[in-house]
Amino acid sequence: MTHPEPALGEQALRRPELRPLWHTVHTRLSSGRPVTRVRLGPLDDAQREALADLLGLDRLPDARTFVALARLEEAVTELCGRTVRETVTELVGPLDNRAGERRRREDERAELWTWLEGHAIVRAQPALADWSASCRAVGLVGGSAERTRSLLTDALTVLGALPAGAEPLPVFAARVLKGESHALDDGTRLSTLVLRALAALHDTAPPQSAADRRALWTRAGVADDDLSATVLVGGLRPSGDGPLARVARVCAEAGQVTSLTLAQLRSPGGFTLVADPTLVVHAVENPSILALAVRRFGPACPPLVCTSGWPNSAAIHLLRFLADQGATLRYHGDFDGEGIRIAAYLLDKTPAQPWRMTAADYRAAVARTPHGPQPGRLTEAPWDPELTRAMTDHGTAVVEELVTDVLLADLTEAARFGAGVFGVSHRRSS
Repeated sequence: MTHPEPALGEQALRRPELRPLWHTVHTRLSSGRPVTRVRLGPLDDAQREALADLLGLDRLPDARTFVALARLEEAVTELCGRTVRETVTELVGPLDNRAGERRRREDERAELWTWLEGHAIVRAQPALADWSASCRAVGLVGGSAERTRSLLTDALTVLGALPAGAEPLPVFAARVLKGESHALDDGTRLSTLVLRALAALHDTAPPQSAADRRALWTRAGVADDDLSATVLVGGLRPSGDGPLARVARVCAEAGQVTSLTLAQLRSPGGFTLVADPTLVVHAVENPSILALAVRRFGPACPPLVCTSGWPNSAAIHLLRFLADQGATLRYHGDFDGEGIRIAAYLLDKTPAQPWRMTAADYRAAVARTPHGPQPGRLTEAPWDPELTRAMTDHGTAVVEELVTDVLLADLTEAARFGAGVFGVSHRRSS
């Protein structure tokens, strides 16, 4: 038998009509699994003729047909002296090994989770076993075992460095993570991973709110950033010559709100109050209430603190300090699920008492605005169990702004008796 010249054989294999054959064979061989035949089609007449010429068939194959790899191997070898694998590599590109790649990835994943479960920090703290299992259940970051291991390594590095020495979170992160001061910022993947581990250690649910996250960091010895943690106040007139006292007095006398940082509140000799058992400091959840109060009362505004949602360390620090100085604290927030949880948190962390936050207050507010938004997930109000039942029955939230007139009426009474002047004893007439 005579064989065609190699160049002529190559030319025959490169016929455009044979491209579906080579691409199909390439795909099947790249699977990494044994291949005995490939299925082609639908083929047009020109492609059927080219396939018949290649395989030496005495008639055209069907539009959909099978080609045995052994027969194809004979035909290719006869034409150009090379194998089918060599031919499709030349005509289409390098062959993959998807089965082998899958096995490699499976081995990487198995090794990763074995490494995590056996890590010294996880073994030393058995409570982290559930966290390790949850990491495995979540899976790989971006499908990459390498990226996942890097993230877990950073998380374990952070866990190994805790408890921290009351450092601000960015300072702690920079020290532990080679200068990456923002690596543990709220919302980052690493921060979420570490907080889930801390929740497992403390046998609590994964944190859902900013306050829960701050609480976990605090338990781990990580302090708030004492400059970015701020609290809004109005009508605050402390005595003393320190910068904080002077700034607070100037703003109060001008009828303006001031923003105090945690650093200012922690500074030595910040301010003092003259002991007065009648002194009342009101606190609210929403800045709009504070804005309306200073607009209404100006320089006569009674002392008013705003938590701006969940109270941060600055707000808690200030309220505790005011209570230590002899002030009575009263707090009001939104009548919705989140507002009840914020109130419960603040009342637990400070000596504050509820202000217009009973079931009766809620019902009175609903009677005025019966078609509010849904209250969201409701939890018990420790100071008045009836409140949550009333909110469940009505199914309506009442935001703080809708009872502004009631709150301002209480503040008007406080202003009338001079409760906002710090440093001077003001007593209510009988």
